[in-house]
Formats: sequence, structure tokens, C-alpha cells
Amino acid sequence: MRRSLAFHLRERVYTEDNPGYPNLKARNSDLPYARYTLASGAHPIGDWPSTVWALLQAVNVLDLAEGLVEDEQRAELVEVAHGYWRRLTEATFFNPQKAGNQAIGCVVGGLMLARHLPPEQGEPVRSRAIDLYVDKIRAHRVADRGALLPPEHGGAYDNNYGPISLSFLAQAHRISGEEIFAEDGDALARYIDARLTGGGFDNGGPRYSEQHSAFESVLGLRYFGARIGSDLGRYRGDSRWGRHAVKPDGGVDGHFAFMLVWQIQDTTRWHRTPSPTPARHQLRAGTVSVAFDSHLTPSLVEAAGTYYLPAAVNRQHGFGPVTDGFLLSRPMGEVRVRDVRADGLTAKLVTKPVVGRDHVLRHVQSLYVTDGTALWLTVAVERLPGTPYLLAGLPYATDDGDRVRRTADAKATSPGALRLTHPPSDTPDHFDARADITQEQAAFALALDPRGYGNPDEGWRHLVTSTALEAEPAPGAPEDLHVFAVRYGPEGPYTPAFERDGRGLLIRTEAFTALVGDATGDAHGEPELNLRAS
Repeated sequence: MRRSLAFHLRERVYTEDNPGYPNLKARNSDLPYARYTLASGAHPIGDWPSTVWALLQAVNVLDLAEGLVEDEQRAELVEVAHGYWRRLTEATFFNPQKAGNQAIGCVVGGLMLARHLPPEQGEPVRSRAIDLYVDKIRAHRVADRGALLPPEHGGAYDNNYGPISLSFLAQAHRISGEEIFAEDGDALARYIDARLTGGGFDNGGPRYSEQHSAFESVLGLRYFGARIGSDLGRYRGDSRWGRHAVKPDGGVDGHFAFMLVWQIQDTTRWHRTPSPTPARHQLRAGTVSVAFDSHLTPSLVEAAGTYYLPAAVNRQHGFGPVTDGFLLSRPMGEVRVRDVRADGLTAKLVTKPVVGRDHVLRHVQSLYVTDGTALWLTVAVERLPGTPYLLAGLPYATDDGDRVRRTADAKATSPGALRLTHPPSDTPDHFDARADITQEQAAFALALDPRGYGNPDEGWRHLVTSTALEAEPAPGAPEDLHVFAVRYGPEGPYTPAFERDGRGLLIRTEAFTALVGDATGDAHGEPELNLRAS
């Protein structure tokens, strides 16, 4: 222990400015820092977060130093750690990569360091850490799906780094007891809970990877899962690295090793059951779940072990009616939602005002009903011109219980003609689910910057067309409506009946009867939905 620490202090602490580093506020400060790449000037852009991680490793050692580290060596480590903090907060711009996880990690480092400094030095460090969180992180949160989130590499949330931020918020609250970290962690945890499918799959963000973080996210998911009363442990990390951060070649990844220490120290128990409270941006029951984006359009559908992403047509992405090549899913007014549970069924009614190419305002009413095994989607809209169809998703992956694997097959049924179409071209801006390339790789290929720096979400928005499940209008709908119906999940007869009466649209299926009220809603504009099992 002492030899390895002596080696680090002698060989891995740098004080001369790294040539080419662009984020200095004070040159030749002689303050210590850690390098992302050891060679001088080789890759200096990663030095800020590497110094944050070095600070966190240092304060972990200080926390556990008794009996392992001699007084003289401990004093040197305290001085280096304090120097790391000053380098991060005085000599450089704070959070230069605009990465919430790095910034909150730095705050955690300051909070932990403060306990090892004399009071006259420690209290200013603690106070500065909290001020940085309030002024540089919290004040710049980004809104998504009704939540305010720490920004991540220029985006609102990243399914790789977002749960890591949650772990840092957990440690910040454990160390400081400051309620602000608990409040913001609760908000982020509820957001993650809403966007995760029941099977734990998620994708998206400015730096995301389909091989998500695993052990790095455990502390936050466990700590805040218990606080909000939901099973955040379903988050689908990369299980190959999950136990002891061991790489396939046997090497140990030390990038977030400090997290493993905190996990061992934290005694929070996993919360294993879903939250019983309905969430605006989620529908979930049994093995069926739908995560909704800010426009209340599905961002991810899970049914019968298959995951569906929003499909693309003419550079428009989503689920919804298509007429004359135009997707009617972007709202032009308030989106209203009604959640109902009855007779073992869980349902969500979403009402959107939309405008098509003809500039006519229409209301799209989308009813999602599940018994925990199948998902019924019924979409009603005022009569559309031409030959409309429903864009019902891009089948992307399937869950075999152990791994999430690629697929190009949809498990769905419709009373109208149902087809699975594929783009005519194999160029990067046309995504064919049958191809070997992943959605992540395609998204990075369409991003403006090289892989690892570009925003794949931004790149994916450049997608022109994709594999798509398409459903034609269901027969038997009232004359003034186009009604589309798709059942995701088990095969079998599916012949829904539709009837308009003075109360609204009556929908009868083999599993349920639903009465969807008028699109204008009740006296307060709220959607009306009555539901019972058939």
C-alpha cells in the first residue's frame, strides 16, 4: 500500500502545464493534476475529469488511511488532494466538457476533501463545493419530460452517464447531508424510472453507449431507488463488467474504482418492486412498458420481449398517423393525459392537437391499454385525406431474459393491413433493422463530430427513413374518423369494434371495452376515459 502510494505521488502527479491544454485560467500555477494520457501533450482534453477521478481516489485513501498510511505520506497526500481541488476550481475553467457527471464528481471530491483539512481550510472548500453545485450545475439544469436534469455533454440526459450522475448525487448526500442533493437525486431517479422499460433497456443521449455503465451506476440506482420506492435496479448495465469491473482480458478498470468503495460502504437495500404511482411519461404493467418523450410520443415500447424505437419517415420520427408523407405526432398545443387502472388493466389516453400539411387542426387520441402481457394501441383522428397509415414503431431488439439482442421482426397484429417495410437504400441516413450496424453506430455516423465527441441523438435526427411497422386504418370505424389499431404481443384473433355515441368513441376488443370521451375533454379540458375488462 505504502509503496504503491509512493509510486503514484512520485510518478503520476503532474505540476507542469500539459502542452495544448485549452481550459486554463492561470498558467504555470504549479498546482497538481492528473493526465488522461501520460505523454506530454498527447491528449490533454481529458485532463479535467482525470483530475476529478484522481481527487476522488485520493480522498478515498484518506478516508481509509488509518493503519495503512504513515503520517508523513498522509500529509503529502492531503496536500496533493487540496492541490487537485484548487487546480479544478481555480486554475482551470469549471466543467469544461459540460458533463454533469464530471462536475458533480468534482463537488463530491470537495465535500470529502473538506473533512481532511483543518477547519480554517476545510470549511471554505465545503462551502465552495456547494456553491459550485448551486451556481454551475443546478442553475443550468436542462428540462426533459417534465424534469430538470444536470446537463450531460450538452444534452439533457445520457443513458450512460446519467445514472453515474445519480451515483455522485447519492454520495454527495451521504457525505454532506445537504437536502439539495437528495431533492435533485429524487427528481433524476424518477426521470430514469419513467424512461426505463420494465426490462431495463434504454437508449439515447449525447454520449450514450448501448453497452451502458454498470457498477458505476449501482450506488445511485440502489440509494435513490429506495428513496423513491421503485425498482431502479432493473437498469440494464453491461453485465460483463458488472461484478468487479473486470475487462474481458482480465484487466481491472480503475476509471470509476472509487464507486466500488462507496458501494461497499453504503448499506442501502435494493427496492425490488415497481412504484405504484402512475407516471405521466410512462405506462408499465407486467412485461409491457411504454416510455414517452416530452411530446408524449413513445420513445421506447416493450411488449412480448421486443423493443420498438420510433420509426422514421421523411426525416420525421415517432409513432402516429401518416398522411401525404407527413407524420401527425408533433403537438401544436397542450398535450393532455389520463391514466386509468381497472380490472387488472392499465391504460393511458393521450390527446394531442396536431396540424398537417393542409394546416387543418386535428386532434389525435392515442389509447394505450395493457394487461401486463400484450399492448393494445388504438389511435383515432378526424378523417384524413389520401391513404393514411399508422407508423407503429421500429422493431430493434429482443430480450431473451439474459441478453438484449438485435431483431428486425415485429410481434404485432392489426385488424387493418399490417406490414413491415424497410428503407430502399443502405446509406447512413436510412436505417435497416436487418443490417449488422447498431442504432448507436448509425447515430454516431450521422453526428457532426467524430465518434466519442459527436451527439448521437442529434445525428439520429438526420435519419431520413427506417424499418417501420405500418398499419392501415381499421375497418368499421365511424365515418368521420380514421381509427388505427395494433396489438403488440401474443398472436391470435384481433377484431376490435368501434362505435360512436353521444359520450364518445366506444372500443370493444377481446380483452377490454373502453369509452374514449370527446377530444375536447371534460368541463376542465381533461381527457375522459372509462375502461373495463370484457
